[in-house]
Amino acid sequence: MKLTLKAALAGAVALTLTAGTSFAQEVTLRCQHFLSPKASIPKYFIAPWAEKVEKDSGGRIKVEIYPAMQLGGKPPALYDQIRDGVIDCGWALPAYTPGRFPETEVFELPFMTSMSAEASSKAFWEFYEKHATARLGDIKVMALHVHGPGVIHKKGDPITSTADFKGLKLRGPSRQANALLETLGATPVGMPVPAFPEALSKGVVDGGVIPWEIVPPLKVHELADSHTQIGGDRALYNTTFVWGMNKAKYDSLPDDLKAVIDANSGLEVSGLAGRGMDTGDTGGEKATAANGNTIVTLDPSVVAELRAIGDAQTEAWIADMSGRGLEAQAMVDDAKALVAKYSQ
Repeated sequence: MKLTLKAALAGAVALTLTAGTSFAQEVTLRCQHFLSPKASIPKYFIAPWAEKVEKDSGGRIKVEIYPAMQLGGKPPALYDQIRDGVIDCGWALPAYTPGRFPETEVFELPFMTSMSAEASSKAFWEFYEKHATARLGDIKVMALHVHGPGVIHKKGDPITSTADFKGLKLRGPSRQANALLETLGATPVGMPVPAFPEALSKGVVDGGVIPWEIVPPLKVHELADSHTQIGGDRALYNTTFVWGMNKAKYDSLPDDLKAVIDANSGLEVSGLAGRGMDTGDTGGEKATAANGNTIVTLDPSVVAELRAIGDAQTEAWIADMSGRGLEAQAMVDDAKALVAKYSQ
C-alpha cells in the first residue's frame, strides 16, 4: 500500500509539472530580412534584439532569423508577408511600395533628417505615434528607423557640383530620392539595394545613393571609384524602415510574453536601430578609405543649391498630399521639429 501511495503521489506531481509546463507557453518567431547577416541592421540590431527577447522571456520566446529572403519572396513583399502571417516578424521598407505609406514618406523628403540615424529614428517613432498608427495599424510595429546620411557612389570622377548629375544613371531607393535625382538631371533607376552591385558592375547604372554602412556588405567600394558626401547638418535624402510583427501572432501571446515584446518596442528600440546604422557608417567609410577610393565632401555653396531644390520638392509634396486630404504641412512641420528635438 505504501508503494502504491508513493507511486500515486509521484504521478500526481508529474501531472502537475506537465500541466505547469503547458501553461508556460513557448513561442517561436520566424523573422525575415533581405540583407546579409554581416550588414549593420542584422548585426547591430536584429540579432541583439532577438537575443534580448529570448533572455527577457526566460527562453520561452525563440527568435529564428532568416537573412537574404531565405523564406521566399522579394524585398518589396516583406510588409505584406508580416501582415499576412507568411512570416511572424520582419524588416520592411515602405519606400519599396511607392505611394502606399505617405506618412512615412515625410522622413524621406530631401534634407529632412539629421546626420544621426539614432536621433532621426527617435524622431520618426514619435512622429509615427502622432501621424501614422492608422496606416501601419495592420501589423504590430516594434521599431521604426532611418539610416545615416546618403552618399553618392559612382564609377569615374566624383560628383562635385549639381551639373555633374546631368546624364548619369543612378540607383535610387525611394520615390522622393528618385524625384530629386531627376530634377538634378540624372536618370533615377529604382531597385532594392541588393540589386545595386550587379547593376553597377554591368553598367546598368553609373552609380547610386546608399549610406556608408551598406557599402562593405555589398562590396560597392570594390566596384565604385569615387564617393561624394553631402556635408552640412541634414541628410540629402533618407529611407524609412519598419521592424514589425504579425498582429495575430502578437495577439496570440499570453500577456506576460506580450509584455516582453512591448518592452522591446518603441522609441528607445527605434533609437537602437538607428544607432546600428550609425555604427555601420563609421566602419563603411573606413573600409572605403582603406581601399584607396576617392572620397569628397561637397562645397557648402553646392549644398545650398541642393537644399533650395530640396525645399521646392518638399513644397510640391505638401501641395500633392494636401490635395489627397492629408495634413501634409502639419506633418512636415512636426517632422522638422522632432528631428531638431532629438538632434540637440
